[in-house]
Amino acid sequence: MPGGPSLSTLCHFLLPWVFLFHKALGDSASHPGPHYLLTPIHEVIHSHRGATVTLPCVLGVPPPSYKVRWSKVEPGELRETLILITNGLHARGYGHLGGRARLRKGHRLDASLIIADVRLEDEGRYRCELINGIEDESVALTLRLEGCPPPPGVVFPYQPSRGRYQFNYYEAKQACEEQDGRLATYAQLYQAWTEGLDWCNAGWLLEGSVRYPVLTARAPCGGHGRPGIRSYGPRDRKRDRYDAFCFTSALAGQVFFVPGQLTLSEAHAACRRRGATVAKVGHLYAAWKFSGLDQCDGGWLADGSVRFPITTPRPRCGGLPDPGVRSFGFPRPQQAAYGTYCYSE
Repeated sequence: MPGGPSLSTLCHFLLPWVFLFHKALGDSASHPGPHYLLTPIHEVIHSHRGATVTLPCVLGVPPPSYKVRWSKVEPGELRETLILITNGLHARGYGHLGGRARLRKGHRLDASLIIADVRLEDEGRYRCELINGIEDESVALTLRLEGCPPPPGVVFPYQPSRGRYQFNYYEAKQACEEQDGRLATYAQLYQAWTEGLDWCNAGWLLEGSVRYPVLTARAPCGGHGRPGIRSYGPRDRKRDRYDAFCFTSALAGQVFFVPGQLTLSEAHAACRRRGATVAKVGHLYAAWKFSGLDQCDGGWLADGSVRFPITTPRPRCGGLPDPGVRSFGFPRPQQAAYGTYCYSE
């Protein structure tokens, strides 16, 4: 209708609300019986020609020995086209799609498929199948073109120096903005979970709900139920207090590390001498995610925290097996023990 909203406008308005009606994966009643593959919350992935798209496939618990097989279900034909096979360590591509497809490997339980330079013929139904010789199972996803691809970004949990669960909704919103971000949507938190975000503290989302992502279910993190997005549901925006899940996107500038044994005030001076400012938390996460910043040294950030980004996990560098931004918390500002991360436009 002339004068009505465009398809792009409707997509960006409706997409966050659509995801509100999906149940969190933590509901074990919805998934009876043991499963190795986690059921995706949404099974339709939107993209467009020329883009790079990710089809999520995540293992809840890996069997001792297994293979994951990705294939495309050919419409109108009783056959599937093989794309890729992996045993968790090595992967091999097949066919015309195999040359543009690779595993994401965002974390050790990630079997998600990345397809580069999406073409019209790539649209259709895909299957991620886990084969272990005993309980083979699969999940199916549909790739649709000319949809509403989400903007590229990264989600990070945030709490202030005084400890966890200090923000009401409006304070959480302001805290994210102060760290070069905004409150994440439920869809963005789900995407981050598929990429490896595992966090036990509940945080506000843009829609006003409170949730937290669990990749490895464990007793201190809501119990031993299924992995997924655990939900506290909508909360009182003024009274209830939690952490925040913030969203930020690629930087216009760059983040760099200045070594030394600096106090927080000395860190600010060191960045100023280089024509920069001390980086915010959102700056560091974006540099880690989009620029591959890998630095095994703690550095001051503008909020008074000390963190460092790791893209290639290794011994004596945080001790965790997956990539991420590690944190030393909030040391005393007068403690001269760290370098600093600076941000330059």
